[in-house]
Amino acid sequence: MEVDAADSSGGDRYRSHLAGDGEKNTVWRHGAPPTYDAVNSLFEAERTREWPAGSLEETVQNAIKTWEMELSHKARIEDFKSVSPGRFRLSVNGGRPLTGEEALAVGSYNALLTSPILPGAGAYDAAAETFESSHDLFRTAFPRGFAWEVIRVYSGPPVIAFKFRHWGHMDGPYKGHAPTGDMVEFFGVAVLKVQFTPVA
Repeated sequence: MEVDAADSSGGDRYRSHLAGDGEKNTVWRHGAPPTYDAVNSLFEAERTREWPAGSLEETVQNAIKTWEMELSHKARIEDFKSVSPGRFRLSVNGGRPLTGEEALAVGSYNALLTSPILPGAGAYDAAAETFESSHDLFRTAFPRGFAWEVIRVYSGPPVIAFKFRHWGHMDGPYKGHAPTGDMVEFFGVAVLKVQFTPVA
């Protein structure tokens, strides 16, 4: 059954599957759906692109924001609506693909920041963090959130290639480093392989 995004957004302009009948049995990691007011404000104030409603760029951007919300806040993979739980795989920089269950167990930061380069640079060691500790680190260092936007979409479905920007302001401490207020920003390229399932 297809769910209208307006019915499932819970008032969030950029994410679906936060509320409504489709979420009545969802198990939320912290007992209730999250709110994204702070990071949405940062996103709206500092984004570099504002995509037309319904465009491929806006659709990709909102789909990724919804997937990240589910990965960070839903406790069971079977409650995910943004991906097909049994088919989903996440691979970063050519690393071993993680299943949905594996990504859910380690959390979004650890799944996305697993790298042999980062620990050696003293930046981040995903192997040394848990789901909870990784989220605590980022929430503390970036209290306004770590915003995300699509910069460009290079190809449409079924293989969607796009460039993104991820940023925040270090307004809090990070592992003994004092807050600086500096913007921390990085760019990346991602590929989504989309499989369509006919609606009965």
